[in-house]
Amino acid sequence: MSKLISSAPIILVLSALLTACSTLGKHPDYEHLAEQDTMRLETWSQISSDTKTTYLNELLDSPVLEEILGQAMENNPELQQTLLALDILQSQYLATRATQLPTVDAALSGSKTEGANADYTGSVTVSWELDLWSRLANETSAAANDVAEQQALYQYVRDTLAAEVMQSWLKLINLNQAIAIEEQRVDLLERNEQWILQRYRSGMGDLEDLDSARSTAASARSTLIGLKESLQQQQRAMNLLLGRSQGSTVIASDYPEVLVPLADLPNQTLQRRPDLKAAYAAIKASDLRTSVAYKEMLPSINLEAALSDTGTSPGDALLRNPVWSLLGQLTAPLFRGGELRANAEAAELATAQSYQAYRETLLTAVKEVENAISRESSLGAQREQIEIALSSARSNFKQYQQKYRNGLVSVLDLLEVQQSAFDLESQLNDLTYERLGNRVTLGLALGLGIKETDQR
Repeated sequence: MSKLISSAPIILVLSALLTACSTLGKHPDYEHLAEQDTMRLETWSQISSDTKTTYLNELLDSPVLEEILGQAMENNPELQQTLLALDILQSQYLATRATQLPTVDAALSGSKTEGANADYTGSVTVSWELDLWSRLANETSAAANDVAEQQALYQYVRDTLAAEVMQSWLKLINLNQAIAIEEQRVDLLERNEQWILQRYRSGMGDLEDLDSARSTAASARSTLIGLKESLQQQQRAMNLLLGRSQGSTVIASDYPEVLVPLADLPNQTLQRRPDLKAAYAAIKASDLRTSVAYKEMLPSINLEAALSDTGTSPGDALLRNPVWSLLGQLTAPLFRGGELRANAEAAELATAQSYQAYRETLLTAVKEVENAISRESSLGAQREQIEIALSSARSNFKQYQQKYRNGLVSVLDLLEVQQSAFDLESQLNDLTYERLGNRVTLGLALGLGIKETDQR
């Protein structure tokens, strides 16, 4: 009977070992599933040109913009927060890696009794957990993938910030051009108003013509005021991106040349997207933590070696004649009320969740690329038609000016043609901005990224 009792703990340990081992490696290979999802991507035949760009910040040819981008990379608060989060994870990774190494602790205590000499006790203890099942190695690898995920997220924030700065700068040019167009409109309408007023005073016009001219000029002035306010607001938005409370950004007089963002193969380029890299690293980290959670059910072996001594001085307590001891300890979880299994199942579900997050990121990336490609084609066609319409409107306006001077058309007809020409010019300006901004969006969607300027 005593032999049966003494063998019971061993039987329980073996039972726990077999149970835990039977559950290891049964969960789906989410990393492989993620790779298969990515390989199913179709190439986009619409992207074909001899023009190729490597980095997002090479799309716009402007030294001024390069300087602005440098300021944003250095001072943007959100980017700096992401960088600090990366530094924190790197420190946590070092702490996790240290669990694989032995620990050394020293202790020294002293006591004194009345009428007796002081007694000192010193010890040095070395402890080490044998990583039989690679549980500690898995924890370290999971922490390393956390760092890789944050590094990718840092790059993603950098790329997104660069795209926002580039598009914000293009918007400043757009508003500056819109103000110039509206100023020309206001100037022409005010001159028309004065001319109609002179005709009215000379008895050659009527009050209706004068009221129409004044109304149109006042409306144009109101629009001009609104555009100037929009320009100020856009400047404040740029200052936020640059991490400054105030300042003025140099605005180019015309739109810069923007290259079409292309890469060798769209699906390979898509794999360069840092948000996809981050999502994939998250799957790997979660999968490793699932393995760790299952291995928590397995036995563990801890070794401990100690040197200890007692003396009448601190030096004697450690350096004279220490006594050494060696302890080996085997521990195995027998009953935790289902805690360990629940933790393992939760970890496995977290891995499945990370895989679904990867799929969502991948599908979003495909949508962004296809939307940008489709919009590129649409904006190009719209711009071509507006250019044709504007050319005709300008020619028509000159003809109506002559007809009005000859009394063949009314001032209302003239104002309508004037407004049409300026409206088309404004549309062309907006379409130019939208098309250039969309090319930046396409470059970001394809994962071109911003050229690194540091070692991060």
